[in-house]
Amino acid sequence: MATSGSSSTRHWAWREQYVAALMEANDVKMSARIAQAEHAILDRARELFNASGDDIEEEQAMEDALYALRALKSCLELHGGFATVESQSGRPNLPRSDGFLA
Repeated sequence: MATSGSSSTRHWAWREQYVAALMEANDVKMSARIAQAEHAILDRARELFNASGDDIEEEQAMEDALYALRALKSCLELHGGFATVESQSGRPNLPRSDGFLA
């Protein structure tokens, strides 16, 4: 756990953009959100590099977030977005309230 005041919640603002990228449902918008989140994380990494203090917890979280964003970006690039499972009628299956596809 970080011991300096530099890792307070306000410095974890990059997480909002990271979560927004993960939760974006529109494939076109998702690419832009991924780029914004990566930029925010890298900006914060530069701040931490120049700061004194023990911010290992946040640094590890940023490393994990960048890994996840790169994996998500790879999925978008390889598959052209996320495929929708279709029913026999040709219409997209939507998740039911129990979590299974209708």
